[in-house]
Amino acid sequence: MQTHRPGDEAYGARFARRTLVASMALLIAATAAAADITRDEALALAFPGAAIRAEQLFMTPEQQKRAVAAGGVEVPSALVARYVATKDGQPAGRAYVDTSTVRTKKETLLISLDPAGRVKRIDVTAFLEPAEYHAPEAWLRQYRDRGLSDELALNKAIRPIAGATLTARAVNAAVRRVLAIDQALQEGGRS
Repeated sequence: MQTHRPGDEAYGARFARRTLVASMALLIAATAAAADITRDEALALAFPGAAIRAEQLFMTPEQQKRAVAAGGVEVPSALVARYVATKDGQPAGRAYVDTSTVRTKKETLLISLDPAGRVKRIDVTAFLEPAEYHAPEAWLRQYRDRGLSDELALNKAIRPIAGATLTARAVNAAVRRVLAIDQALQEGGRS
C-alpha cells in the first residue's frame, strides 16, 4: 500500500486543489457580501433624482394593531424608520428599513414602495448569515409591483428559494410587514 506524505508530488497536487477550492469558496462568499449596497445607494436607485427625507415615526397602538391584522406578521416595534421621496414637488414613494433574524443572524432590507404603496424594489443592505443563504437579486425582483394581498406568500405568487427557506420566509415576512405598516400609516393620515 502506497502512502502519500508532505513532499510527495501527489500530496502536493491534492493540497493545491484543496487550497484552490477553499480560496474560491471564500471569494464567492466575499463577492456575495460585497453585493449588498448602502442605503444611500439603494435610495438613489429606487428614486433617481428625487429629494429624500429620513423619518422616524411611532405608530399608534391602533395603527400597530391594523398593521398586524393586515400583514398577518409580527410588528415588533411601534418605531418605524422610513424615507419619503419627492420629485418635482410630487410624491415619488417611500422606503422602509426592516431588520429581522433569518436563522440566528440579522438581515436588513430597504424595501422601497411607489406612491401607491406597491413594492418598487428590495435591497439587501446587510446580511450576516452565510453567503449561501443570501437571496439572489432575481428572486427579490418577483416582489416588484406587488401590493399586500393573500397571494403575497411563498408557494403562491412568490416562488421559494431552494436551500434558503428561512431567508425566503424572512424576506416575505419583511415585505408583508412593510406593506402593512405603510398601509396603516397612510390610512392614519400621515404621508
